[in-house]
Amino acid sequence: MYQPVKIAPSILSADFMRLAADIAVIEEGGANFVHIDVMDGHFVPNLTMGVPLLKQLAPATDLVCDVHLMIDNPLTQIPWFIEAGADLVNVHVEALTDEELRRAVAMIHEAGCLAAAALKPKTPVAALAPVIADLDMALVMSVEPGFSGQSYIAGTEARVAEAAAMARAAGNEAMLIQVDGGIGPVTAPLVAAAGADVLVCGNAVFKAEDPAAAIAEVRAAADKARLAALAA
Repeated sequence: MYQPVKIAPSILSADFMRLAADIAVIEEGGANFVHIDVMDGHFVPNLTMGVPLLKQLAPATDLVCDVHLMIDNPLTQIPWFIEAGADLVNVHVEALTDEELRRAVAMIHEAGCLAAAALKPKTPVAALAPVIADLDMALVMSVEPGFSGQSYIAGTEARVAEAAAMARAAGNEAMLIQVDGGIGPVTAPLVAAAGADVLVCGNAVFKAEDPAAAIAEVRAAADKARLAALAA
């Protein structure tokens, strides 16, 4: 059944000196999630936000707080972010063994949150197999994680389609597929047609003159492509 594409602006591209105002703008502009990129300087080369920011952000918005953990030790830190107000916790498969990945998903669900697993661009989609039946969402990275403003990696849409097929084969048709990296009006239709449900947009939203209009433009382009793909 057709569902409109959801937009998850990444606050990594927001103005941290006026973050509350930027969050209010995307909320009023129709965003569905607020994407929070947590980087530890080890798993990826950048160092960003953490628990203190989430503790202040979560009570200040009605948007789904989508916490993307790009860290080496997710099993240790998952409880910290859940306690701080995460609604959805996204762990990278590359940071965990298969058994640890299962434990992470179970831990997130036991806390009453949504569980997601993320893939770097060079990680086989098959790495989702240990948890594909239990995931609420899978994140297919369309850039190498670590920095905002990168260009979309051509061909990512094929990986999106593969993840969608894996979820269907596992009987998990409710699983959402998120794409993060270089997403805007030109690239959103590519991944939406392949099965993406949630689009992470950084610069395309927060660097736009009118973020609300940018959200609407990306969503409209993605929805048009999604409907065309379903009708084909």
